Amino acid sequence: MTTNYQDWETLLPEHLQLDPLWKMKAYRLSLFLSDIGWHDVTKLNQDMRTRSLSDQLYRALGSIGANIAEGYSRQSNKDQARFYEYALGSARESRHWYLNAKHLLGEQVVEHRLNLLAQIIRLLLTMIPRKRKQTIQETYPEYHLQNDIPF
Repeated sequence: MTTNYQDWETLLPEHLQLDPLWKMKAYRLSLFLSDIGWHDVTKLNQDMRTRSLSDQLYRALGSIGANIAEGYSRQSNKDQARFYEYALGSARESRHWYLNAKHLLGEQVVEHRLNLLAQIIRLLLTMIPRKRKQTIQETYPEYHLQNDIPF
C-alpha cells in the first residue's frame, strides 16, 4: 500500500485520467483517500468495539468522491453546489470518524488522513460559493401595459 499521492496516481489505469472529472483535484484526492482508507477500515473492522465505526468511516469516505462526481455531472451551478455541499459534509464526517479512531490507527496515520481531508475541505469551500454566485437566472421579455393589464 502506498500512502504517497504521486505514487498512487502512477498506478491508476490511464482511462481514468482521460475523464474530464479527473481535472478536479478534490475528486482525485477523495479517490486517493478512499483507496488508502480501505486499509484503515479493515483494521477497525477487526475489533468488535470499532466495527460500527469502520462502517461509518467507509461510507463517509466513499460519499465524498461520489457526491463530487454527482455534482460534476449536474447542469446547473445550483445543483452542482448542492452536491459539493454533500461532499463537504461527508468530508467533515470522515474527519470525525478518524478522530474517534486515532487510538487504534495511530496518530501518524490519522494526521496524514486529516491533512488530506483538510485539503479536500478547503477545495470544496472555495468551489461551493463560486457555484452559488453563478446561479442561472431566468430572463423574462419586457412586458408593456396593454389595455391597462400589467404583465
